[in-house]
Amino acid sequence: MDFCTQRECLSREAKLRRSYYEVLRDELDQFVLGYSLVGSYNNFLRLRTPYPFVELRELKPRARIPSVEFDAQNSFLIIFSEDYIGAKHKKYIRYFDANKTTKTNLLRHKYFPNVENFDRNLKYFDTGDFFSLLRPLLAVDYALLIQRNQRAKVQYALTHFHVRVDWPIADASENLAKSLRYISKDLYEKGDKYAEDLQKKLFEYYGIPVMSGGRRTAAIVAAQYFRQLDGITTVYVSSSESRNLLKIDERGISKAVLVKLSVDKVKDLAELAGITQNSFTKNYVIARQGRSYICILSVRYDHTSHALPSEGGRLRELKADANWLTVSQEHILPKPSVMHHSPIPYKMIYV
Repeated sequence: MDFCTQRECLSREAKLRRSYYEVLRDELDQFVLGYSLVGSYNNFLRLRTPYPFVELRELKPRARIPSVEFDAQNSFLIIFSEDYIGAKHKKYIRYFDANKTTKTNLLRHKYFPNVENFDRNLKYFDTGDFFSLLRPLLAVDYALLIQRNQRAKVQYALTHFHVRVDWPIADASENLAKSLRYISKDLYEKGDKYAEDLQKKLFEYYGIPVMSGGRRTAAIVAAQYFRQLDGITTVYVSSSESRNLLKIDERGISKAVLVKLSVDKVKDLAELAGITQNSFTKNYVIARQGRSYICILSVRYDHTSHALPSEGGRLRELKADANWLTVSQEHILPKPSVMHHSPIPYKMIYV
């Protein structure tokens, strides 16, 4: 991406930090998949309520998603920054002493169980019990912020909770539109209708509907804001409305959802992976529901030419009807706890 420092341009020290960040992100990927999707499925199971599977048409670019919220769906917003976020950014990314991850603050808000025995080292990603701190804080309103420890060369910590993202949508839209050369200076330089269309395109750029709820809107605004920093940033958001896990990183966006597969599809997938059906069931199947198998589908999207910087940096006109996203990859993922099996390419959305 043009907005982050490419690996080959980094110093050896920065490359080491990037590698460490990516290793930690791999661990976080698996944790949030489990919490967002498997955990939510189990919540519905405990309530003896049918799980509201996402329809495949909802995963198409520009799809309209039914605006129904499900309380049993685990919702959260995590911002994982490669760099330490300097004080100048506090105007829009609201993290202060009052929402630092300290025992005093956790006691005040009663977010963390057994807080009397809270160990301040828990907030560091390289401690064995890091996820035991992260898990109960996921339900907190607004975002959790994981960033580089300012006092250490290569260490990351959950430094703040209840972090508000207060950058206006208009500013985020203007920033994106300028980078793509749809405007030169100001969001409203070509009129109100043009500005409104650009704001709608911000949502499409990040793969969510215009009327999305607070967490998803905060997620895309944060993702756009953090493009101004030198390092890379990963934003994870899980919504009670969309029932998917949306991940935004330097490569673009991806969504993960639970899907029901028939016996025949499971046989096809096992054959594609070169494994037995029993091995597939053991390593890829989250649950069984009647004759169906529940698995995780991951969908990655690419930006079309309309959502990439213009050739030669020339100013251009917005075509509101042009698609900005296209489905690029679809995979059935192994269960989050599985180490030795790879995602299986499998097209489902346009079949």
